Amino acid sequence: MIPWGGLGCCVSAAALYLLGRSSGRDADILRSVTRVGQLKDLAVLLETARKVLPFIVTVSGRVGSETPISCEQSGLRAVIVEEMAEQHFLKHNDAGSWIQDSALMLSMSKEVPWYLDDGTGRVYIVGAKGATGLVLTIGSEVFEESGRSLVRGTLDYLQGLKMLGVKRTERVLPTGTSLTVVGEAIKDDVGTIRIQRPHKGPFYVSPKNIDELIANLGKWARWYQFASMGFTFFGVFLLAKRALEYILERRRRWELQKRVLAAAAKRQAREAEGRSSHCRLMYFLGSHKLVPAIVSLMIGISL
Repeated sequence: MIPWGGLGCCVSAAALYLLGRSSGRDADILRSVTRVGQLKDLAVLLETARKVLPFIVTVSGRVGSETPISCEQSGLRAVIVEEMAEQHFLKHNDAGSWIQDSALMLSMSKEVPWYLDDGTGRVYIVGAKGATGLVLTIGSEVFEESGRSLVRGTLDYLQGLKMLGVKRTERVLPTGTSLTVVGEAIKDDVGTIRIQRPHKGPFYVSPKNIDELIANLGKWARWYQFASMGFTFFGVFLLAKRALEYILERRRRWELQKRVLAAAAKRQAREAEGRSSHCRLMYFLGSHKLVPAIVSLMIGISL
């Protein structure tokens, strides 16, 4: 049988090793990006680094927008809003008992142009929803219970359902939030500086600063390496154990086959020896002409 356990551990070890290498490379890349101390200096840096493409920088500031979104549920002013509504209910399972389940009713996302401002300047951020590290905070979470009308309850019961209510969740990126952004800095046709996802390179939007991002990636790289070593040792152990069992099984079968063949050879030797003794006896009797006499004697006795 194929040792799937050992092979699975070895494949997992290889995957974890590649993840560790990737995290280590990302940490090295973040160490090499240009750190912008004040956003007012970014325009000068873009002019001096015009030949460097893509020009990867890291900037920090507070979220701002000229047209922020006013959240209906939480009342917050935000630049990114995600609204979700889930219908919660009880339903019959195969065993006939009631279990809780939910179904998505609404999922909506809104985003307005926004920027980071550190007091010396501002830079617009484009495509932040696809960046690594972006975390939207829960602005509001409300559960609205379903009505208890007799008609609605009867219809739900006939369908095998008991409606509990609707859970509405609002996740937001509020204005004034401190963020660190790592990405490609460019200047558009009207002279506005913005940071976007590079064609090849890192793109982070995170509440952690650049040093915390590097330390976090290094920690994950080390964890992946340790886990890879553990899976490797365990996988090799399982493979070696299976190989040893296979060798011992083959040896046991070979010894059993050897004993069977030896026993068969001994039996054939005994049978051959018996046939040889019978032939020698018949030859001895025939050579001394005793057979006719014995036959005549037996005929006389019978008469």
